[in-house]
Parts: sequence; structure tokens; C-alpha cells
Amino acid sequence: MPVPDTGAEPPTVAEPAPGSAAEAGEARFEHTIARDQRIEPRDWMPDGYRATLVRQIAQHAHSEIIGMQPEGEWITRAPSLRRKAILFAKVQDEAGHGLYLYSAAETLGADRADLTERLINGRQKYSSIFNYPTLSYADVGVIGWFVDGAAICNQVPLCRSSYGPYARAMVRICKEESFHQRQGYELLLTMMRGSVGQRAQVQEAVDRWWWPSLMMFGPPDGDSPNSARSMAWRIKRHSNDELRQRFVDMTVPQAERLGATLPDPELAWNEQRDSWDFGTPDWTELQRVISGDGPCNQARVERRRRAHEDGAWVREAAAAHAARQHQRATAPMSQASQSEQKPEQKPERKPEQKSQLKGVTA
Repeated sequence: MPVPDTGAEPPTVAEPAPGSAAEAGEARFEHTIARDQRIEPRDWMPDGYRATLVRQIAQHAHSEIIGMQPEGEWITRAPSLRRKAILFAKVQDEAGHGLYLYSAAETLGADRADLTERLINGRQKYSSIFNYPTLSYADVGVIGWFVDGAAICNQVPLCRSSYGPYARAMVRICKEESFHQRQGYELLLTMMRGSVGQRAQVQEAVDRWWWPSLMMFGPPDGDSPNSARSMAWRIKRHSNDELRQRFVDMTVPQAERLGATLPDPELAWNEQRDSWDFGTPDWTELQRVISGDGPCNQARVERRRRAHEDGAWVREAAAAHAARQHQRATAPMSQASQSEQKPEQKPERKPEQKSQLKGVTA
């Protein structure tokens, strides 16, 4: 409805005075970050900080859920009941990690169903490493050694992330990822003590997974548009290249102990840096995989879409049950339930009825 023109001067809107609520919130936020303390869900935070967290946590959660697929394909084909149980437990852990992280995203106002739709529609990403196929059982061990090892390098610093719910979720996730890494390495040690064919299978898997594992940390620092801001807000603590170097320094001695050869002719110890020099990954391949043109991109997302659709009836039933339980807990008691809870009262007899009963008794 249009406002009538009365000829009066329009009211002026006062500029936020110094010390306003927004400015006070921003000051508290900056003070908390500077003191290396944690931001909690009810604290004031910049829109960019919230958006960055939602993007990062959602991508992390999607990666945990999609990451169930490569190894899950080997549960029924694992060579023993023990190996099946180990793999089944690991895949189950990854599902739990995804749920922790979706819950952390919800504390920022994100909707879990919306995040899943964004993943299925290609509007949100997950880790590029899960777009490669698992061609042999040795891949299960190499994923544990390389992929979970890279996850440990990347995620342990996130236990000190500036956002409280994310940091607390990462504590348990990192403990379980460390266990997964040891399981994968133990499997490879067992295979390397086996037949010539088993040892060859391990080396072939190492050759295929080494470079994609280095790409897990993201593009070089100069080509990573989000890293600088995330580090300034202390969402993440180290740059992509720093984390990649840590992973290489950790993995080279493990490869020597295992008896496997890392497929990098430029790998050499640098005494001045006290670290290993290594070759440059194919960043063109990384960009291609991130853009959806990896070996398994379409298959991974399609399988996630089918699982989401097939599970719709479970979510609907759970929501209906929760609504019914809430209704029962909050609705006023009906007349019938009230009468059931009152002590039963016998009808009072009239005096003539009492006298008649006395005569009958006598």
C-alpha cells in the first residue's frame, strides 16, 4: 500500500552509533580470534565466516559419506571374516563422521536435507580422491595408508579450529581416522609378507594412489582462493602446501619399512630443509576431477542419489514417529486418560440399601 504524501519530511534513519550491537559483536569476534579462543553458535560472526564454515564443513561431511563407497564395494569380497568385519566397521565409522559434521553445519543454520540436495545437484563438492576406482583388494590397504594418513595430516589441526562445534567433532573423528590408517598399513604389511602376486598388487595400488593422495590437500597455495581467509579466521591452521609436505615427510619412511616404492623420481632428502623434495602433481588432472570429469564422479553421485531416494521412507517414518511422540508429550490429557488416572470411587449406598444388606447378611 503506498504511503500518502503529507508533505512532511521523511524520517531520517540514524547511522549505527559507535558501540552498537553489531560493532560490539564484531569486536568480540575479533578479540576471540586474536586470543585463539573458540566461536560458539550463538556468538556473533561475520557472514563470510559463517559461509566459509558451511562450505568447508559440508564438503567434509559429503566426503565422509561418499568415501564409504570405494571400500564398501569390497566388504563382500574381503578374503576372511576378520577382514570383512574390519572393513564393515570402518565404513560404519565414516557414516558416523558424516553425521557429526552435518550436525556441526546445522549449528550454523544450514539444513541437512538442503546440503544433500546441493551435493546431488553438483552445487557442492567432496574430496577428489573418492573419484578413483578401487581395482584390487590392495586398494583397501592403500586407501587406509595414504588417504586416511592424508586425512590425519589435514584434520588433526582442525581439532583447534576457531569454531567450537567443528573442533569438537574433529577430536573423535581424528581418533578413528588414526585407527583406520593403522588398519590399512597392517593389511599392506600382511600382503607384503605374502606371495609375489600379492606384493605386486600392493605396488600397483601404491603407483595409482600416490599422486591423487597428494592432490587431496588442494591446489598450490598460490591457486587456493579460500586458504588465506580460512587461516586468518583460524578455521584452518596450515596451508595446503605445508600439509602436503607433512604428509610426504611422514609417508616416505613408512614406505621404506613396507618395502614399497613411491612413484616419484624426484623424491630426495633435502638436508637444508630437513624434509623430502618431491615432484609436482598434475594439477590439470585435479581440476578435471573437481569439475566432474574423474573416473568415478558420475557413478559416485548417482549412487548417493539412489541411496537418498531409497531412504526417503525411513526419514518420513522417523519424522512422523517423532511428531507423534512430541504430540503425545505436549497435548493435554483427554477425558478418558484423566478418568483412568483417578482412583476408582465406589457409588455411595442409600440408607435403605444398607439396612437391606444387613438383613441379607444376617
